[in-house]
Amino acid sequence: MQYTTTGVDPTTQISLYKRMLRPRMIEEKMLVLLRQGKISKWFSGIGQEAIAVGVTSALKADEYILPMHRNLGVFTTRNVPLPRLFAQWQGKASGFTKGRDRSFHFGTQEYKIIGMISHLGPQLGVADGIALADILKGNKRVTAVFTGEGGTSEGDFHEALNIASVWDLPVLFCIENNGYGLSTPTNEQYRCDNLSDKGVGYGIESYTIDGNNILEVFTKVASLCESIRTNPRPVLLEFKTFRMRGHEEASGTKYVPSELLSKWQEKDPIENYRQFLMETEIIDEELQSELQQDIEQEISASLKIAFGENEIEDVSEEIGDVFKSSVYQHFKVNTEIKNIRLVDAISEGLRQSMERHDDLVLMGQDIADYGGVFKVTEGFVGAFGKDRVRNTPICESGIIATAMGLSINRMKAVVEMQFADFVSSGFNPIVNYLAKSHYRWNEPADVVIRMPCGGGVGAGPFHSQTNEAWFTKTPGLKVVYPAFPYDAKGLLTTAINDPNPVLFFEHKGLYRSTYQDVPSGYYTLPFGKASFLREGDAITIVSYGLGIHWALETLDKQPQVQADLIDLRTLMPLDMESIYTSVKKTGKLIILQEDSLFGGIASDVSALVMENCFEYLDAPVRRVASLETPIPFAKNLEDNYLPIHRFQKELLSLLAY
Repeated sequence: MQYTTTGVDPTTQISLYKRMLRPRMIEEKMLVLLRQGKISKWFSGIGQEAIAVGVTSALKADEYILPMHRNLGVFTTRNVPLPRLFAQWQGKASGFTKGRDRSFHFGTQEYKIIGMISHLGPQLGVADGIALADILKGNKRVTAVFTGEGGTSEGDFHEALNIASVWDLPVLFCIENNGYGLSTPTNEQYRCDNLSDKGVGYGIESYTIDGNNILEVFTKVASLCESIRTNPRPVLLEFKTFRMRGHEEASGTKYVPSELLSKWQEKDPIENYRQFLMETEIIDEELQSELQQDIEQEISASLKIAFGENEIEDVSEEIGDVFKSSVYQHFKVNTEIKNIRLVDAISEGLRQSMERHDDLVLMGQDIADYGGVFKVTEGFVGAFGKDRVRNTPICESGIIATAMGLSINRMKAVVEMQFADFVSSGFNPIVNYLAKSHYRWNEPADVVIRMPCGGGVGAGPFHSQTNEAWFTKTPGLKVVYPAFPYDAKGLLTTAINDPNPVLFFEHKGLYRSTYQDVPSGYYTLPFGKASFLREGDAITIVSYGLGIHWALETLDKQPQVQADLIDLRTLMPLDMESIYTSVKKTGKLIILQEDSLFGGIASDVSALVMENCFEYLDAPVRRVASLETPIPFAKNLEDNYLPIHRFQKELLSLLAY
């Protein structure tokens, strides 16, 4: 192996060696502990230390780095305290996730490290968001993100590269090409000669580097970082290396030809570099022995602290840590009111939030000059500029992950799904990244996703779904679904103020058909507070969204029906107390939803009332919803699908029970 020391002084050469030796010795100790049953699992990076150490050493301490589960050298180079790392791997409270996740599935703002989730792809988009925030703040920083050769097959990889290229984001995309994705060799993963070739299609500068040569890694990355800080742009780096042990220890390496293992053993990054330093008299046996002893003592002392910590017994914070606690800020409405449509109220709330929050960025397809397909952001570019009102490529997953990156770098994001149906392409980062980050490692996702949804407009199966139940099932997400302009504006401003991820549903059929007097100034409304639209003692009707308007229409046709009509407004948090109070008064409950029946909000409301108010009920709880089919296009089929006509029949039947 050829080493070039140009620009690398002897002190740095020794430092790089020590930084590689430290994670290697920790790993060797972990493998012993694994065999002893003292840790549960291990993903080995033995033989790949030069990449993590070289890249991290080239970055500044305030620049974010997003490693994977073989990048122990990132954490040790950033001087994360070993007792905390060891406690993390044992599920102890002093770790970074309070025992809620294992290994390197965590982040730490203190050390500017953002850990992975097992769905590898989204972290690439998160790096885009972090870098975008740096650009908008005027920070001359680089963000580095890691993936493996297998991860380059994921759609998120391509989405993230495309976003970074289009927006000139200062991201180092680092591919550790280590030969195998678990047991699948590279010739079954891709057919290009080098993975760096994939950068060409995105107009991205790219390089292939010997990932086992610490000086080549360090000097090349350091040079690129200096350049990128001055001239922001993405760069794709492929590090050629090899995974010397199993994907995780239980997998073994029987699928790897022995001659291939022997070939790469000869390229061991630490042994070769040690020999080079000895030959050039940068280190000697005495210094080598001293370094090893210091690291051994540090490991032993840190393990003693971690092993001495008690197992987690206090579970009192489990529910409370799902969301970041926040104090609702109530802004009173002013006296001036205007009679406006739902779409106008949403646009107004969004505009006033942009004025109030200088760190708020809007992203979505066609939302800039075009104003969005529903014209919610029409005129916003003129008011706030294209930096903050950003057209995106068609890549929902990558953009939602980018929004998470903006939040990590302390900005706010609102993402518009062109149609709520399209969120399925971004499902993974919502339910696995945004929803879980605060519970896992205390990092909020300050992201609102606007969801134009719903039927009744003849748009068919892919533009008409009301898919709120996809998200109410996922702890860590808040779900808002207003039915009126006044609520829509006040709840949207609250959603943007809230540091937690919010899915904000906007019914397309109500955009231009529903008018209401709405205060012209900025105001907020609290989450988790239902609204009583009608009051009566014969029956309780619960609904939300377009269903509320169906219920009002039905009650107007049946003036003899004395009903409590409750508009939920927010589905998570859900105001069950108001429902309980009403049911205890009326003794009967009917729930109307536009979504199909099984697994929807109506099912949970019904179950909770049966569990908590059974003795007050004078009849079975009734649920009314759309048919158990995809939503059809033709008007007569859609009319049959939607429950409005069935609701009146079920309501009168329940009253007569």
